[in-house]
Amino acid sequence: MTDSAPILALDNVSKVFHRGGSTVHAARAVSFALHPGRTLALVGESGSGKTTAARLIMREYRPDQGRLLFRGEPIEGSAVRDMKAYRSAVQMVFQDPFSSLNPVHTIRYHLERPMRLHQSSLKGAARDAAIAEVLTRVKLDPALILPKYPHELSGGQRQRISIARALAVNPEVIIADEPTSMLDVSVRLGILNLLNDMKRQLKLAVLYITHDIATARYVAEDIMVMYAGQIVEWGETESVLGNPQHPYTRLLLSAVPDPDRRFGDTRFSDELDRIDLIRRQSALEQPEVQEIGPNHFIRPMPV
Repeated sequence: MTDSAPILALDNVSKVFHRGGSTVHAARAVSFALHPGRTLALVGESGSGKTTAARLIMREYRPDQGRLLFRGEPIEGSAVRDMKAYRSAVQMVFQDPFSSLNPVHTIRYHLERPMRLHQSSLKGAARDAAIAEVLTRVKLDPALILPKYPHELSGGQRQRISIARALAVNPEVIIADEPTSMLDVSVRLGILNLLNDMKRQLKLAVLYITHDIATARYVAEDIMVMYAGQIVEWGETESVLGNPQHPYTRLLLSAVPDPDRRFGDTRFSDELDRIDLIRRQSALEQPEVQEIGPNHFIRPMPV
């Protein structure tokens, strides 16, 4: 782990939805911190609560319990001026790069608008230079790209524009919600490399949300495995994925193709034989925390 202070943290945050007489615990006592120059991967299947965590960070939802901390201070009750600074510092890259861009506006508009809102001191040639710089950073040619509309670009180019738009306001935190899941396999690696480059060069704190535990290993120093709104295992990525201890983490890993494993490998056979039981028990509240090793923790399933 890093010794640097976190830019953003969730402190024991819970969110409950009531639908048709049923109660859904979308987030249950979730805690994590985002540090400069590091990526935290939040991994889990659809419906596990990953996007709820993102929406809590982006202030689309308010927590029912717990606190959201920005630079060590609670967000709730912040002045409008402070919230504008928060909106500038915390940016999101969405799953679908087409629906997140307005089809009636050019790429220049998509990059110029956030600069007008958050960097009003940039005008004229200085703003043009800043736009060109962010496009160059995401490896796109400004002269070719700026006059185009979103539909004239490939999926990979549109996602690079989404990343450039996030960078246009000089953020400190990037929330990347399944940023490669809707892209062709051939272009996914380029986007993952771009996220890694930005993290290192700009010292960004990145929350990488995904159902794909294999890509998490590629981009993240730290990982949290989430199921039914609860973090069940977390720690340094290599420790968690190299020595998974929670049965649900092992279930996720069992679905990942591994060229180094023979078809007869029985490493996860016990978990595969009791999938339904693991899911039922993992969905129960697991208040106990057990330390497996240095910076490696699990919430043991109820016996």
